[in-house]
Amino acid sequence: MRRSFGHGGLWSGACPCCGPEALVPEHAVPRRGLLAAVLAGAGAVAAGPVLAQGATRSLRVRRQVTNDSFSGVYFRDGRYDREALRRLDFVFRDLSRAETTPMDPRLFDVMSTVARQMDSDESFEVVSGYRTPETNAGNARRSTRVSRVSLHMSGMAADCRLPGRNSMQLARLAADMRLGGVGLYQRDGFVHLDCGPVRRW
Repeated sequence: MRRSFGHGGLWSGACPCCGPEALVPEHAVPRRGLLAAVLAGAGAVAAGPVLAQGATRSLRVRRQVTNDSFSGVYFRDGRYDREALRRLDFVFRDLSRAETTPMDPRLFDVMSTVARQMDSDESFEVVSGYRTPETNAGNARRSTRVSRVSLHMSGMAADCRLPGRNSMQLARLAADMRLGGVGLYQRDGFVHLDCGPVRRW
């Protein structure tokens, strides 16, 4: 099941991977494995093509509100740089709980590839990265647009914007690349990117 971006860029429905039909009780699965059941039946995990690109991979990100940032290489000589990943984990932390988690580095591959394809050397502005189950549940109570089984809880997703680039343009390019999930929130001016199954909403 796939959804296309709606006319006018407004929310056009829940993510088919994270919608009500895919709900998993939070208490039933450990935090890091929360979405395993969802992903197992949702098709092959994307971002494979990204992993084969380039001897080095770099990323520029800045966190909204705190201005914490990372700019540099996070993958070199065939492996991820642990210190760079640790620094990225901090930038992508759950701000409301002041809690970090090991982010899935394939998310950084997706973001790096999108920035490269958009010919941008600007820093992604990260609106939301990792969310604890508690934070996500609170957000879901306040808005029907927040999935209760979000990939944010597994460190696989980011809501972000790229300065100087239109959110619709960014979302369309990312969706065409088929690297993972892409959600357009044009009204709010950001795009959801993740390294889960290929889908769009």
